[in-house]
This record gives sequence, C-alpha cells and structure tokens, in this order.
Amino acid sequence: MSCFESSTFLKNPAVMNQDILEKACIKLGWRYERKIENGKKIFLVYDVDQTSNLHGEFALKVEGNQVTFNSFYLKNGRELASELESHFYTINVEYAYETILREFQAVGFKLLPDLKFVESETEKKRFKMVAHSRMPNETEKRTEIEFTIKFDGTIVTDSNYIPEDIHKLADKAMESIDSAFGTKRKEGEHIKRKEIPLKYKNKAYCKSGNKIIAKY
Repeated sequence: MSCFESSTFLKNPAVMNQDILEKACIKLGWRYERKIENGKKIFLVYDVDQTSNLHGEFALKVEGNQVTFNSFYLKNGRELASELESHFYTINVEYAYETILREFQAVGFKLLPDLKFVESETEKKRFKMVAHSRMPNETEKRTEIEFTIKFDGTIVTDSNYIPEDIHKLADKAMESIDSAFGTKRKEGEHIKRKEIPLKYKNKAYCKSGNKIIAKY
C-alpha cells in the first residue's frame, strides 16, 4: 500500500477463503455446511435465494480455496447463468467487506463508517480503515484509507500520506486481500499513483513495488 495511491482489487471467481465466506453467508442468511472429506476442508452453500430448485444439491462448493459452481447454473461449462451471477454479486460484496475488515483489523486498523455514503447501483459500500503511527517524530500520526466496494465485489482503495510504520502494516493487509481474492494487482493497471503534494515531497513515500525511497 503506497502513499497517494488508488488500488483496484478484482476478485477471481474461482477462489474463496472459507472463513471469510462463512461470515458473508451468516450475514446474508444463506444456508451452508462445512465438513471434511478425505482429509480436505469442504464448504457447501445450498441456498443463495435462487428461484430454481436444486433438489438438495449445492449452489457453490469450495474445496480448500477452489470454487466450483453447480453445473445447473453454467453456460458452456464456464459462464455463470445470469440468475446465479446476480446472486453471487451479493456474496462478493459481503466477501469483500469481510476480507477488508479481517485483514486490516488483524494489523491494528479500526473501522470508520462513512455516514454520508449513499448506496447506488454501482457502489454498495464505502468506509475507511484508520490507524495511528507510533513513531515519536511523526507529526501526522493518523492514517485513513478509504475503501469503496462495487456492485460485483470489486474493491477500490484511496490513500494519501501514510507514515512508514503504518505503511508496513497496510502493505501486509493488502497482500492478504490479494491472497483472499486470488489475484495480484499490477502496477499501472490496478495500482494508480496520485501526484504527491509539495509538502510531502521530503517525507516518506513510495514508488513502484512498495519500496520506501525517501525518509523524513
């Protein structure tokens, strides 16, 4: 996570973390089951508010972190049928939210709701994660990173100045989100740099690859 950066996390539909998925299912009231088969952890989702009768079969199966959709909902073996896709946009939004909370709270950030945010068709959640630097010489200790979750579960972040110690914690959380999403952000495509204000030119900031190149 760099200072003065916007990052986009695109979820890989073939990858899901079972613990995060469980929290999302509980929040949505979807029926699920966790079990062990041949020594492997299995997560089955039976009810996604679909109108079709699955006759007791799963709508979604996760083995390890690999996702399988019920073949009833597949077109040409790959493309999700529109009914399932619309339902799983819902789970993707909650999955994204729970992922951010889990990974940023794990490194000491706290949730700050955006009370002015109004949900729309394209943007479903917006909030900030907040942390405070413990560096004694740091004059701007408070860090706020803004998160927007799109209708399909895509995460967009926005950051300004981040002290060096908080920067390292944010890096760790961002890498964990990449892992939970099954994707890897690319510089220039998913990671966009913002212009650094003059007052921060001589303070710690980052370049491509999240390397600190100047210290205050």
